Amino acid sequence: MNKVVKKVLGVGLAVAMVGGIFAACANGGTQTENASTAEGKTWKVGVAQLVQHPALDAATNGFKEELTKLAEADGNKIEFVEENAAGDIPTCATITNGFAADGVDLILANPTPVLQAAAQSTTTIPIVATAVTDFASALDIPEDKWTGATGINVTGTSDLAPLSEQAAMFKTLTPNAKKVGIIYCSAEANSVYQAKVVGEELKKLGIEAKEFTAADTNDIASVVQSACDTCDALYIPTDNTMAQATGTIEPIVSKANIPVIAGEEGICKGCGFATLSISYDAIGRNAGKMAYEILKDGKDPATMDIMIPTKDDVIFKYVPERAKALGITVPDDYEELALDAE
Repeated sequence: MNKVVKKVLGVGLAVAMVGGIFAACANGGTQTENASTAEGKTWKVGVAQLVQHPALDAATNGFKEELTKLAEADGNKIEFVEENAAGDIPTCATITNGFAADGVDLILANPTPVLQAAAQSTTTIPIVATAVTDFASALDIPEDKWTGATGINVTGTSDLAPLSEQAAMFKTLTPNAKKVGIIYCSAEANSVYQAKVVGEELKKLGIEAKEFTAADTNDIASVVQSACDTCDALYIPTDNTMAQATGTIEPIVSKANIPVIAGEEGICKGCGFATLSISYDAIGRNAGKMAYEILKDGKDPATMDIMIPTKDDVIFKYVPERAKALGITVPDDYEELALDAE
């Protein structure tokens, strides 16, 4: 009986080996090459962005390029499913709910409103967010509970430039300004946070700060005009609604000869004259690195510290044409920011 079993097993093994050889030849490669190919993985990543804007676009593109590069270096692939909410915050939830239902392997949330929607859509799919100013306030995590990591299925990269240094720019560039208007969208948690911090920093410098809020793009022209009528200078944080409306803001502030310091480069190019800005491409790439650690190495986003820009990641920039029109001389360490060609 044992001899029969051994004979059957021997025949079966021989058949399997021959079949494997023919299969390798049929595929035009060796068994080793096919084994390597079989080990390659493909991950599906949902990419959700609030609106098309140079800063957000740079973050998304940096994320995709870095994640793709890392995956391909290991013989893996990334399948991106991209959706844009076209500036409509409720649409963010529709997009992220769709990703959750589709069972994607990871979600990129760009920026804060998308992160908030994604966090409501799933508690299990890893979420990597970018261009989020303050993760704690975005996720309603109390300050005394904040450890640097979210403790849930979320991690990512912040676009928070040093707000105290942004406030100090008014002392340097507009020393005669007694009252600064802070313009932002009241529906954006990241903007509410920045307005609060910058307002407090301005008061420390002896400058009065007044907030001017718009619920959406329909209110912006009247809000900006009101701010120009009562303030000596304006501050616009990294606000997505304002970023969409720089074409509306610029003619108003230009006519009123009111200097605008912006929280990021894109808004500065649109309607401001100076900024202390970060590289959105860089924070997107860092988010891509974090995403690959989650996908390949199984890292837990709940324990991954949020990456915050350091002083080495930011640079003072200014628009020469606007600074000249305003009669403002900027320090030598400011880098010229060229406007886009018409």
